[in-house]
Amino acid sequence: MTVLQKPRDEKASSQIRLVKRSPEYWRVTIDRPPLNIFGPEMLPQVGEIITAIETDKKVKVVVFDSAVEGFFMIHLDFLANLEDMAHLPPGPTGLHPWPEMLVRLSRAPVVSIALIRGRATGMGSELALACDMRFASREKAILSQFEVGAGLVPGGAVMARMSRLMGRGRTLEVILSADDVSGDLAERYGYVNRSLPDADLDGFVDALATRIASFDKQVIMGTKRLVDVASLPPDIEIQSGWDACVASMGQPATQQRIKTLIERGFCKPGDAENRLGDFVGQL
Repeated sequence: MTVLQKPRDEKASSQIRLVKRSPEYWRVTIDRPPLNIFGPEMLPQVGEIITAIETDKKVKVVVFDSAVEGFFMIHLDFLANLEDMAHLPPGPTGLHPWPEMLVRLSRAPVVSIALIRGRATGMGSELALACDMRFASREKAILSQFEVGAGLVPGGAVMARMSRLMGRGRTLEVILSADDVSGDLAERYGYVNRSLPDADLDGFVDALATRIASFDKQVIMGTKRLVDVASLPPDIEIQSGWDACVASMGQPATQQRIKTLIERGFCKPGDAENRLGDFVGQL
């Protein structure tokens, strides 16, 4: 088993770990306690991970999981300086680096699996939706796109991806309610493939990943490519979602809602993050 970490300062290098369980089966673990909140400094780390996934000749399956109890990955850190991140130059596809990385993950020649234990909120939900499969803890997984409750339009291709998975009505319910979705409800709606008892989740995902990793890579790539043609959104849908998100950030009403959330404990450990669906519904 090989563990790869990036040659950054100690704080940054520990936030995302790439572990090669075998040449064919990798684990990417998000480890930014106490909340696994997405800081702007994590963007290049994600980019390096995805580049490694795209270019490695042997890897067939990558599982994304978390080392932080109660949190898979949550939203952007609104206490950080977000101006630079919002206006980063586009990548090769013309998309902003965050939605572009999600596009690259979806189209990568490997199978990507999100193992969701804890809260997958905002960008965490977007990462999970960009993966090929999602499996959730029945007792501990909470998924949500809280953004509308904070005055924001979701920016990570949520509308484009979720509507293809869940249908129009359920997508609008999840996004416009801005409420928490349990693992069981996420399964019923098609937000995740399955919710499993928490004690069974790791074993199930590991067995599935190991099984797929034993198959021929060319066959995996060819099959996934054909499914992608039928199911992935075009870049223009993803770009329009990102543009709407950035535009919404500058609205005075949005700034006030975010300010109020921060005053009530948003982006910090505590009740606001543990019950974010309740909090945005009370603004």
